[in-house]
Amino acid sequence: MAQPGRQLPPWKAPPAQDSAVIPSISIFNSLTRTKVPFRPIDPAGKKVTWYACGPTVYDDAHLGHARNYVNTDILRRILKFYFHYDVELVMNITDVDDKIILRARQQHLYTHFKKETTTLSDAKAAAKTAWNAYATSNAPLIPDATPEKWDKAEKEKYGHVLAGKPLSGEGEVGDDEEKVKMHLKTLRSTAAAMLEADKAEVMLDDFYAQTEDVFLPWLDAQKTIDVSDHSIFTRLTTEYEDRFMEDMRQLNVLEPDRITRVTEYGPQIVDYVKKIVDNGFAYQTSDGSVYFDIKAFEAAGNSYPRLEPWSRNDQGLRADGEGKLIKKTTEKRSPSDFALWKSSQPGEPSWPSPWGQGRPGWHIECSAMASDVLGQTMDIHSGGIDLAFPHHDNEIAQSEAYWTSQKDGCCEKQWVNYFIHMGHLHIKGAKMSKSLKNFTTIREALSRGDWNPRLLRIVFLLGNWKDRMEVTDEHVAAAKSWEKSVHNFFIKAINVESKSAGPIAAQVANSDGEKQSAASDDLLLQAMSTAQKDMHDALADSFDTPRAMRIIADIINNWVTELIKIFGLDSDMPAAAAGAPIQGGVIGWAGLDIAESAKPFVYPASRLRDELRRRAKANNLDSAEITELASQVHATAEQPIEAVPFAEVLSQFQEDVKNVAKAEGSTAKDYLRLCDDLRDVKLWDKNIYLEDALEEGAPALGKLKPEDMFRTAEYSAWDDKGIPTKDAKGENVAKSKGKKLNKEWIAQSKLHEEWLKAQQA
Repeated sequence: MAQPGRQLPPWKAPPAQDSAVIPSISIFNSLTRTKVPFRPIDPAGKKVTWYACGPTVYDDAHLGHARNYVNTDILRRILKFYFHYDVELVMNITDVDDKIILRARQQHLYTHFKKETTTLSDAKAAAKTAWNAYATSNAPLIPDATPEKWDKAEKEKYGHVLAGKPLSGEGEVGDDEEKVKMHLKTLRSTAAAMLEADKAEVMLDDFYAQTEDVFLPWLDAQKTIDVSDHSIFTRLTTEYEDRFMEDMRQLNVLEPDRITRVTEYGPQIVDYVKKIVDNGFAYQTSDGSVYFDIKAFEAAGNSYPRLEPWSRNDQGLRADGEGKLIKKTTEKRSPSDFALWKSSQPGEPSWPSPWGQGRPGWHIECSAMASDVLGQTMDIHSGGIDLAFPHHDNEIAQSEAYWTSQKDGCCEKQWVNYFIHMGHLHIKGAKMSKSLKNFTTIREALSRGDWNPRLLRIVFLLGNWKDRMEVTDEHVAAAKSWEKSVHNFFIKAINVESKSAGPIAAQVANSDGEKQSAASDDLLLQAMSTAQKDMHDALADSFDTPRAMRIIADIINNWVTELIKIFGLDSDMPAAAAGAPIQGGVIGWAGLDIAESAKPFVYPASRLRDELRRRAKANNLDSAEITELASQVHATAEQPIEAVPFAEVLSQFQEDVKNVAKAEGSTAKDYLRLCDDLRDVKLWDKNIYLEDALEEGAPALGKLKPEDMFRTAEYSAWDDKGIPTKDAKGENVAKSKGKKLNKEWIAQSKLHEEWLKAQQA
């Protein structure tokens, strides 16, 4: 039996294993808040069990979710494809909780209300009542608010919050201020819609669309319904689960090995709670709820909370963990006790249990499902850092209470060996959150073109997975710069491959060249060997992807392609074992290469175009030589039917070149115009992007935005155009240099404008 007051060690390291069998990896473990050696439970050191907290499906996933699940995917890929672990990842779908119940119920009530209220006058009268109720509840500093006087009252009472200051006048700005601003925005926009409807006739549907946010809580407070049909809730959750999975596929996130859903685990959850009660670590209240008994758990020698002990008395976090719909009871034995089972109220779904009709508490679902699939102990449990307390701390307590008893005291095995928490995505100091309505959904960001899946993943790779990230223009510029450097490498590699043979390609070889090549190869092999070791060290050091990305940027060669696949930056190429040959000789990520049927025509056209551009810039325009060059270009006579469009492009380009050569008075501009037309129209229409050949080592810079050209470590501050104002040391840029930078900015601006016009042609 455990001795009173004995504390469970913060973390018990798994048994040591044969170092020759398993890789030497360290992981930042939230249980210790330090890096610790990673040792799987599997005696053979091969299998890794992993439970990831999945989404609560009542709305579209946002960019904050993207960071969590993309980072989880990156770490999983590294363990699986780089370190060769057999990773089993289980993810839950929370398809019943307070947020889902509220959203589904409110939408259900609102739909019925709109069907019953079919005149604008009735809708306006109801909206005024709903608006007043919303203002009373969410803007208490303005007790006598009216839509007509709202703007003035809001500025007087909440102007400091709108200006970015703390609500109380002291401390830091955080989620509380963001919630106030969200409510003020709702009241402001709804007041404007109501005033507009008073002045002129508006469409009823438009009025409802502008006032929905005040109607939902008002209707929910006015009416309750007996929800016997679970489809009211499952319609909502099924829709958003499907949309979440679509978003994850768009972001190239590998699917979990297994998905568990709360609504499919009702009986197992009841049994799980019952065993905790039987073990003496939970109690029933008169309303049919069941609470975890923190004092009994600690009296048996256990520690609570383990992940964030400093948050134990945080009433706000505890309240969020309990949910808004739980009945306020005075029968809890301690403020820290939390619900394992909630008695269902009118308007809520329910399941049968020994304590009456009810539903699972938020935390119990993960414990029951993870234990059912993965057993008494798992290797890794992951989620966003906001889940550490109370969700994950409560999971630990109830799970270890389930696997032990009061007679045994502390459980002999800890439930989770490694907790890993992904840092948040922040916007202006506040966490991106559905409840704060300050989010951009994944599909919205992708459809608008703000992001593409690869750039988003690069941004996350450049930051440490466990750290908070506030995306800035500098982050995006750094990610684009990294992507561009890798892109240019792949373009060069493909250009070398495509131009290594043919009538125009120069073939030069001599003994000195061979010696120089051999020396270069030795240096390259040495550099690659060093880089590979550095890469391994970085990934083994708690998945240090920022360091790994710097190594990739420092030395780019064929082996990088495999790492690109491991990180999930290419959805069209499966990852092979690290160090294995790149399958099929593919270089780079999908989309850089072109179809095999196009190559016999596009490559010759590209080589002819490059030679024409070189001659035009050198003003070497001998018409007979150019006609001969155009006549030299040949492709295989027999080609498949899908190659016909590319054959026509090549043939037409040859004819156009010959016609310009024959015409009197042809100039360099005439040839360059043909070259641009081939790149920007003919091939672009065939979904082929042709990169201009590099000349004297300098790339074409037209694509670079002028505001991004000086965003380098050489400077520390810039004006609104992106022109540097301070150097790296923080000192003002000299006026003479400022003038020079301004001239360069103007020149780049013109180049970029020309490039944009070419893309729109």
